[in-house]
Formats: sequence, structure tokens, C-alpha cells
Amino acid sequence: MYQKLRAVVESDFLAVNDFIIDQLYSQVDLVENIGHYIVEAGGKRMRPLLVLLAARACNTGSDKHVPMAAVIEFIHTATLLHDDVVDMSTLRRGRPTVNAEWNNPSSVLVGDFIYSRAFQILVQIGDMRIMEIMADTTNKIAEGEVLQLIAKSNPNSSEADYMRVIENKTAILFQAAAQSGAMLAGAGAEFEDAFRRYGRHLGIAFQLVDDVLDYAGDTEKLGKNVGDDLAEGKPTLPLIYTMAKVDEATKQLISRSLLADELDRQTLQDVIDIVGSSGALEYTRQLAEQEANAARQCLQALPGSEYRQALLDLVDFAVDRSS
Repeated sequence: MYQKLRAVVESDFLAVNDFIIDQLYSQVDLVENIGHYIVEAGGKRMRPLLVLLAARACNTGSDKHVPMAAVIEFIHTATLLHDDVVDMSTLRRGRPTVNAEWNNPSSVLVGDFIYSRAFQILVQIGDMRIMEIMADTTNKIAEGEVLQLIAKSNPNSSEADYMRVIENKTAILFQAAAQSGAMLAGAGAEFEDAFRRYGRHLGIAFQLVDDVLDYAGDTEKLGKNVGDDLAEGKPTLPLIYTMAKVDEATKQLISRSLLADELDRQTLQDVIDIVGSSGALEYTRQLAEQEANAARQCLQALPGSEYRQALLDLVDFAVDRSS
């Protein structure tokens, strides 16, 4: 399904890929080596795709959506480089993370390079409102990372705490991607706001499903280890919901698991099984579907086109995927 979505804007998508490769140039070999390592790892590239589809759905008359899509992907990539260091992750997209393949300082510093390159591209695009949105977006993402760090290993985290984290850490970049695509197309205030809301709801739905897959996915399909969030002490919604439903002894087991410096394989599997039988995954998927429906509603006033249909299909993909 995802390949069909990309095919709708295939020439734009290829142009974004070429642009990304071109913009990874550096006089420092390590920067280029790590940059290309990340790009070659692939990934869904949902966020840049969202820029392209939004711009085309609003009948863009320029090609600024191509560098804008690259900006969104660069910011996302930089956050992943920093995340993997904070989380001490060793596997992403089926390959060793940069911090595992090189080291933590290299991952952080190349992440900084990619962040700064994104803003160099934004200057070239030359739209002050877009600059403002992206400055606010990166600031919110940083806040989301700090909120997640505060919540780490906290068995008392609430659903409200969790939602605040994912809105700042994940949904905000989806929101910026959709809104900026519409803005660069000159869509007008009404459609700009509709795309902003669409992106936010889509981003929340996407993250909710991601957190379900961390307990119910397949390592090979996911490209990362199942149970990573729990092993890293992250109280995501499936775990928060489970802790509210189980007896005190089971709750204490989960609390100890969150607080453990290193979780043994059997305990990890035990908690995964408890979450799977608690109704938490069904509850989280229901919330994801509610957000998906809200995203679909945002597109009601958008004229029919293959791009509008692809935006609707993108919502289906976000909630129905297995990786």
C-alpha cells in the first residue's frame, strides 16, 4: 500500500531523495559517511511524503515543496540520532544505530550538523512564516524529548503525561509537514489550518500504533527489538493502561521492570504477555482509530483528487501497518 502512495508523487519523491543526497555534502568525511549510512537505511519517509501530498493536493505552482520535504526529513533524522544516544538503542531499521556503529559523540554531533543543514535549506526557501513554524516545531520536539526523559522509569506516569509527550515529540512534526506543504502551495488560511489539524491527528495515530507494535510487532518487520520501550524504561500507553487494570502484585512487577537498569529476557517477556492480555493493545488501537477518523474529517472540504485520496489512504496505512 505504501508504495502506491509514493507512486502518486513519484517524481517529487525521487527529487527529494536526490536533494537529500546533495545536501549531505561536508568537508568532514565522518559527517558524510554517517549521513549516507542513515539515508541508505531507508525508512518510510512518511513525513516528507506528507509535505509532497499536501502541496500537490493544494495545486502548488512552485517546486519549494521538494526542499521543504527534505527539511522535514532532516529534522526527523537528527532527532533519531539524538534519541538513540539517549535511549542507548542499538538497532534501528534493521541495522545497527549510528551510536552502536560509531559512538555516542559522533551520533550527537552529526545530528547537530543535520539540524543546522535543515535550517540552511529553510533560509534558501525564504518564507519567514515557514521558518517560524519550523523553529517552534523543533523547540517543541526538544521539550517532548525532555518530557519523555522525565517520564522514564516512572511507574506513576499518566495517560495525560503520555499524550503530552507524543504530541510534542511526534505529532508536532507531522503537523508541520502537512501545514508547510499547504502553505507553500498558497492554499489559504482555511486549508492551511485543516492540514495542520490533519497532520496532528495523523501523527498521534501513528505514534499510538507504534507503541502497540512495540508489544505486539515482529522484530524483523519493525527493524528494532520488540519490547524496546519497556527495556528502556518508557511508560507508553499500553503499559500505563495495563498498570491501571492489574492487581497490586502485577503492578509491582511492572514497576520493578520499569525501574530495572537491565531487564532479563524472561521478565521482559512476562510483562509483554501481561500487556497483551490486559486489553491495553485494543484500547490503544481504538484511540488511534479515533485520531485517524479526526484526521479524515479534516480533509472533507478538500476538492477530490488523487492526492486527496492518497492523504486518506495514508491515514489507513498509519493505523493498519505492521511495522
